[in-house]
Amino acid sequence: MASPSNTRFVIAGATAAQQEAIDTLVKQFVLSDEQLGRVIKEFRRRMEEGLAADGKMLKMIPSYVTRRPTGNETGAYFAIDLGGTNLRVLRVELDGKGGAKTEHQKFTLTEEAKSRTLFDFIAQCVETFLDDRNLRPTGQQSVIQMGFTFSYPVDQTSINSGTLIQWTKGLNVPGCVGRDVVRLLQDALLRLGLRVKVVALVNDSVGTLLSAAYSNPPSQMGIIFGTGTNAAFYEKVDSLTKWKGPSPASGEMVLSIEWGAFDSDEFGCLPYTQHDIKLDRKSINPRKQAYEKMISGMYLGEVARNVLLWMTDQRLFLNGRSSEIFNAMWSIDTSYLSSAVVDSSPDLAEIQQLIEKTMNVPDSTIIDRQIFKVVATLVGERSARLSAIGLTATLLKRPDVLEHPVNIGIDGSMYEHFPNFGSIMASTVSRFLTEAQFKNVTFSLAKDGSGVGAAIIAMLAALPEN
Repeated sequence: MASPSNTRFVIAGATAAQQEAIDTLVKQFVLSDEQLGRVIKEFRRRMEEGLAADGKMLKMIPSYVTRRPTGNETGAYFAIDLGGTNLRVLRVELDGKGGAKTEHQKFTLTEEAKSRTLFDFIAQCVETFLDDRNLRPTGQQSVIQMGFTFSYPVDQTSINSGTLIQWTKGLNVPGCVGRDVVRLLQDALLRLGLRVKVVALVNDSVGTLLSAAYSNPPSQMGIIFGTGTNAAFYEKVDSLTKWKGPSPASGEMVLSIEWGAFDSDEFGCLPYTQHDIKLDRKSINPRKQAYEKMISGMYLGEVARNVLLWMTDQRLFLNGRSSEIFNAMWSIDTSYLSSAVVDSSPDLAEIQQLIEKTMNVPDSTIIDRQIFKVVATLVGERSARLSAIGLTATLLKRPDVLEHPVNIGIDGSMYEHFPNFGSIMASTVSRFLTEAQFKNVTFSLAKDGSGVGAAIIAMLAALPEN
């Protein structure tokens, strides 16, 4: 593991005080296997708690998805993917060889939809999509089966029902909390006379797993490493001791871990720095989503900004100069860190542009730019290592699965775009599995789990029970 003397983080020409500050950051952000091992152990313990009872730190929510696709299924299925600002309606054609062809239409949520008419708005978007393509079923044609990806907290009560716990992401439609969101949507579709049945309510990480499993049947986990983070995995129903429903023929069910909340409230075991604590304190949800705040795209730019301000306050970065933009929360986007990490030009021109134009602090030195690059690297690499904690703990939960080839489907901007994220995450996982176990593990980019995955779950939900 890296240490303060690691030459990667030694800046030629830096003052002793600047290098000392960097060394302090290396000690905080470069995590040892021993540290990670302790957290993995605690993560496993919290998983067991969540399997035994509701209301625990890791919620381990049953998805009611109890089958695995074979990759041989064919046909056209539909999905609705509701995000925070956009809505997509999709038609997904499964080719029977693990491949899928999609067509979709994107709609921007209106302010009225966000605050009043959401479900009628969704129904109108479905109507537009079907009418524009001449796909609207008439009385003689089969009802369209549709999956509904709903990325808001729900208490799921069956494959196609779930009550809204609360609104997040800027939506606040009155009269919906505590009600079944599928029923609300189904009623809106009926009001328009659409022969469309919502057959599956889908969490995006569950969708990612099913999307991966259609193209790669031995998929065991679906993970989102993007703006936020979560994971879903196949668990034996016998281990889900809080489950009171019938035992499925397959003996297993997909669970949504809701792992962004790991270590929330307690702040007991993740390796927080003062920069993480500052971010949490000033966030809209203090002491919540603790794990997510250390690894997700929404937050990493702000962690880096806090680090850089700490150095600025000691006159170790930009000679103590700042700007209104640099001082504003969330002004450093995680994409800026990605750009900085890969800037290998002699004068670090990309980073110069970020500091002087985007952050509006003129006259940066080459040392300032190197400091920016080191901070971006430390924050990004820590995120990748910490991401391996939940992944490793979940794989070790099912050692039986690791005896055979197993795939992990991953979606999200951090995994897809942040430099070296995937390789650092994988190499970290490898240190906590046996060589034979790790040899069986593959990682794949599972694009559009919230769309394709929802359509695949709609397909599985429409199948007759064994």
